[in-house]
Amino acid sequence: MSTKLGNDQRRARLVTRHRLHAPADDPVAVAESLVALHATDPATVHLSVLARSRAGTEDVERALYDDRTLVRMLGMRRTMFVVPAALVPVVQAACADDIAVKQRKLLLQHLATAELDGDLSVWLAEVEDGAHAALKAREPAFAQQIADGEPRLRTEIVVAAGKPYESRGYITNRVLFLLAASGRIVRGRPRGTWLSTQYAWSTTETWLPGLEPVDADTARVELARRWLRAFGPAPVADLKWWTGWTAGQVKRALTAIGPAEVDLDGGPGIALPGDDEPVPEPEPVAALLPALDPTPMGWQERGWFLGEHQPLLFDRTGNIGPTVWWEGRVVGGWGQRPDGEIAIRLLEDIGADGTAAVEAAAERLHGRLAGIAVIPKFRTPVERDLSS
Repeated sequence: MSTKLGNDQRRARLVTRHRLHAPADDPVAVAESLVALHATDPATVHLSVLARSRAGTEDVERALYDDRTLVRMLGMRRTMFVVPAALVPVVQAACADDIAVKQRKLLLQHLATAELDGDLSVWLAEVEDGAHAALKAREPAFAQQIADGEPRLRTEIVVAAGKPYESRGYITNRVLFLLAASGRIVRGRPRGTWLSTQYAWSTTETWLPGLEPVDADTARVELARRWLRAFGPAPVADLKWWTGWTAGQVKRALTAIGPAEVDLDGGPGIALPGDDEPVPEPEPVAALLPALDPTPMGWQERGWFLGEHQPLLFDRTGNIGPTVWWEGRVVGGWGQRPDGEIAIRLLEDIGADGTAAVEAAAERLHGRLAGIAVIPKFRTPVERDLSS
């Protein structure tokens, strides 16, 4: 018989396991508790750590670029993440390798517009090796510097030929993306501040020497196990969405794990073996999480913590903006004015204690940002309004 684990139990796990209740000491511990940190918007990485630890932005940069205990890489759902260094081979084998196969096939289709002679797959492989060698000779290096060493990166292609949205451009970034998805190169230190999106590249063997490859099936089992530890109990569909795997890949991973079957308020779910018993509910806690934070982006079905607030807190393509949390659920949004002041909008009544806790959390974050104003890469209705 399945154990009943309702929304209250799911929120209790969220608060404790996602470190909203007890701050971590360092950025790596934060990333490990969430499996990985969303990194499509570079600010998310830093703000997600600030919300859950005593570490500052300088500690995040040190972990990323000096100690290299955190690594920025392409991962689940072809999305950029920051992961603990030990998890890099797992994410590579479980997700990135499949992405590389698909991206290479797509690039070969577009290369047909370049009027090149010979076998395009052979030509592309030679360009990949040439770009890797050019980077090796210059690393760290930015895209333009790599193209100086491998001129074929400036081959022009046409995308969506004949369509109203037709575009032309060099293959430089496409090839570097492919090399990164293949695990051959790594994004390093950005040009400018921690808000920058322009990264220098390094070869993986230089940036992360000694990485050992992992079998794909073994990697998927490990990644699914970590997701269940952080985000379970949950429906199987949420795991499939979060990883971007096929139904067959999900089934094989779960067969190896043998998860416990549980009854959620919205239907059947799964949990790690032994994690199907009730846990103590933590004391109420407030948190301000950034846009694209890994907590709200950890599930496809979010009603159990989001309520009816999606229209105000998401953009039109499904990206969540900055959110205010109380007792393990979303109760509002926040934004920053040009001078760095944090503005809050509660979307429901959480009482005097809850409101005071949210205001105190906003004050703490304002102080830690020291006047820096962060504008999310993807704007949402509440954030845009509060930031004006």
